[in-house]
Amino acid sequence: MKTLLIVYHSITGGSKSMAQAVAEGATSEEATRTLLLHASEANADHVLQADGYVFIAPETLGSVAGLMKDFFDRTYYAALDQINGRPYTALVCAGSDGQGAVKQIRRIATGWRLTEMAPSAIVCTHAQTKDEILAPKTINPADLQRCRDLGAAFASGLAMGLF
Repeated sequence: MKTLLIVYHSITGGSKSMAQAVAEGATSEEATRTLLLHASEANADHVLQADGYVFIAPETLGSVAGLMKDFFDRTYYAALDQINGRPYTALVCAGSDGQGAVKQIRRIATGWRLTEMAPSAIVCTHAQTKDEILAPKTINPADLQRCRDLGAAFASGLAMGLF
């Protein structure tokens, strides 16, 4: 049985909602094991034992949020050259463009020699003021459905051996 590892970090709830939606979609594929972990709980063993990855985080100050970066810092060298070619994708919850976080995750995945199974996706909340940025986030139903669909497609592709 293939394992899909979903690692997320969330500050105001948006990324967590997205991660839960990806996991919901992925669990619809019974031939794939889905493991949903907060970035602070995930470790190198989880990375090494998984067959595919979805990384989900908010963008803060133009970069991937700190605890997600911490996850990569803690696991990068332990997994280096042992997960080459495995599929991944990234989802970013951002108040504006989200490109800084996507670029950062893509560079880490390139170093791990992962293969992008789907283009990274950005969910834009349009939060621009201090109060909007710090407020709990509600992700719109269409974006949550995109997350579910991504999870289902990823899990199905793993189960069928497409990647």
